[in-house]
Amino acid sequence: MPNSDVNPLLLDFLESFESDRLLIRAPLWGDGAIVNEAVHETIEELRPWMPWAQSLPSLDASEEDIRKARLSFLNRSDLRLLLLSKDTGALIGCSGLHRIDWDIRKFEIGYWLRTTCVGQGYMTEAVGAIEQFAIRELGANRIEIRCDSRNRRSANVAERAGFTHEATLRSDSIAVDGTLRDTLIYAKVRGVEY
Repeated sequence: MPNSDVNPLLLDFLESFESDRLLIRAPLWGDGAIVNEAVHETIEELRPWMPWAQSLPSLDASEEDIRKARLSFLNRSDLRLLLLSKDTGALIGCSGLHRIDWDIRKFEIGYWLRTTCVGQGYMTEAVGAIEQFAIRELGANRIEIRCDSRNRRSANVAERAGFTHEATLRSDSIAVDGTLRDTLIYAKVRGVEY
């Protein structure tokens, strides 16, 4: 049931949780270095899809971005999550719950994975764990994954995680390369998929 009286600042919920192989947690001050390293390794794979990945960030820029993400997590406006290997502690990627509508409890899962970790099922595992976190901890009524229709890897994660392809928004926005892009929308909805 929608609740227009939700004050997200008063919501208490976990800042970390686990899946089989991953520790998934909110960003902390000082995480800029590990994110910077992963972005530098993965920049060529990120560049076609992520507007923020058009140039290599400095270490200071990555730390500033992490600190802003921490503040956004605390004020509940955006819930970025770091994906860390439980075995090695290494950052394998980033995800989170974005474009939040607290009144209807709608969230969008976004994600990227560092190059050396692609093809090992990490992102599908992370999406499943984040989905369960959103349902249990945040009372999600709707969870979406949106991606450029040309980004097959991202769409494949949504499909493997059991999200339903609801729509393709044709010429929905401008892609990083300046062309019009189609946006795929995948979703899970309370009472239908969970």
